[in-house]
Amino acid sequence: MAMTLITTNTSSDAATSDFTTGIDSTYKLYIFKFIDIHCDDNSVNFSFQANATDTADYNDIAMTTTNFASLHLESGVSSYLSYRDDSDQAQGTAFQSVGNLIGNDADSCLVGTLWLFNPSSTTYVKHFYSRMQYMESSGRSWESYVGGYFNTTTAIDDLRFKMSAGTFDGTIKMYGVG
Repeated sequence: MAMTLITTNTSSDAATSDFTTGIDSTYKLYIFKFIDIHCDDNSVNFSFQANATDTADYNDIAMTTTNFASLHLESGVSSYLSYRDDSDQAQGTAFQSVGNLIGNDADSCLVGTLWLFNPSSTTYVKHFYSRMQYMESSGRSWESYVGGYFNTTTAIDDLRFKMSAGTFDGTIKMYGVG
């Protein structure tokens, strides 16, 4: 199956990066690529939430998620794998974090991928998963995995990405697969 580039959002000092067109029934799989996402504030979380068709706010779709991550210290003295129960949701409507406590040092950024399955379905919930790599503010390298579903049978046609505080720079590309 081929990936088709639909939209590229390049942000500079942006509070959000919104994808409000292009998510429709054309594809059953949408892939978002995050390239050099750099936050202006230190120790902030990068997160996302969806909007159902014909709704105006990004806080009305409940989701259930799970989050685990592996870590390696920049100094090389420690590494481990952890479940992050403070970053998952059980039918929550908050923005879902996919990168926690990201640093704003010149060499810090977030990169990764989010897969969104069949967002136009009016029969099934909408599943997603992500894999992100980033440098935490304390000099630790994290690889974060988040998976879950939006608990709605209404079609989803918008996604918003943002930091928990401040602004960010970087590129997000949206692809359709089919």
